[in-house]
Amino acid sequence: MRKFRGLAVAVVAAFLLIGVGVAFAKAPFHIGIVTGTVSQGEDELRGAERLIEEYGDVASGGMIQHITYPDNFMQEMETTISQIAGLTDDPLMKAIIVNQSIPGTTEAFRRVKERRPDILCFAGEPHEDPGVIESVADLAINVHNIYRGYLIPLAAKKMGATDFVHISFPRHMSYELLSRRRNIMEAACNDIGVKFHFETAPDPVSDVGVAGAQQFILEKVPAWLEKYGKDTAFFCTNDAHTEPLIRQVVAYGGYFVEADLPSPLMGYPGALGVDLSAEKGDFQAITKKIEEVIVEKGAAGRLGTWVYSFGYTTTAGLGELAKRIVEGNATISLSDLVASFEKFTPGASWNCGYYVDLNTGIEKKNHMLVYQDTYVFGKGYLEMTKVEIPEKYLTIK
Repeated sequence: MRKFRGLAVAVVAAFLLIGVGVAFAKAPFHIGIVTGTVSQGEDELRGAERLIEEYGDVASGGMIQHITYPDNFMQEMETTISQIAGLTDDPLMKAIIVNQSIPGTTEAFRRVKERRPDILCFAGEPHEDPGVIESVADLAINVHNIYRGYLIPLAAKKMGATDFVHISFPRHMSYELLSRRRNIMEAACNDIGVKFHFETAPDPVSDVGVAGAQQFILEKVPAWLEKYGKDTAFFCTNDAHTEPLIRQVVAYGGYFVEADLPSPLMGYPGALGVDLSAEKGDFQAITKKIEEVIVEKGAAGRLGTWVYSFGYTTTAGLGELAKRIVEGNATISLSDLVASFEKFTPGASWNCGYYVDLNTGIEKKNHMLVYQDTYVFGKGYLEMTKVEIPEKYLTIK
């Protein structure tokens, strides 16, 4: 009797699982998702949770196997590499997505390909040089900062700005891509009739620290608005500068198009004092709550963002693309990537292009750069993904 009683309990449990929507038919293949923890990469992790919600966890018969790499990944690189490569032990594994693709991802993918060349390897926001990750990844994804060098000033003008202030410091300006984007922004401003200004702020990793760098921004924004005029748009390259910048734009005027890595979670909760714990992972609800506060403070039409976090969408979108490719319904292409991203970002639109090596002029078909339409709080989308980018900006160094 004990054996039959156990069987009955198992059957009832299965029906209960089906009733609450967490039981899944046995998946024909598995997709591995590797992200940071909540403390190191919450948005990326939420994207993995969204995939599990859609396709189920391997542990319950579903498709998604999610693991997290250590917070101190630079010191535990071999552990991270082994974790990623260890996913090949699953005979049903058909794709592995790492987001963000921290140092060591390339070596992990090499080991994956040595053991299982049939497994797709996708890298979200790789930290390693383009040529390095491209040597082994089937697909690498980054934010399209080249296009954004033109689009952000253009969006600022659409919002009403006459002047554009780029805020950074020498360390960031020594990075080729950030320096290149800044130069594109200056050229774009000159072409569209917006005055470009460069302002230096303290590096948060310098002696003044984060607190000192943020205090500098708090004090300087009112002075910059006095100097350049109330119709000045601001852009900063550092996350620590973003929160005080938003706070002062709301309080004193000016415009803020979007953050360096745009998300409604970047700078806005702290600047506005908004508690978003009840809305975690729901980007439409997060955006709505922030928008209500901005409108209430009289700053409608002056601040923008991407509605959906890049980290969240990259995890979910690459997982979806991998699924469609394995099922024979997609290929590694710009159009299929956009379609996969848009599945998880209702209302928002995306665009993308291939990464082009400036030294060789070669277009890398396995490295794509993406961007989302800018949403202005209290106004709506600016339709920046429909803008044709003049070729001249793509070759500015």
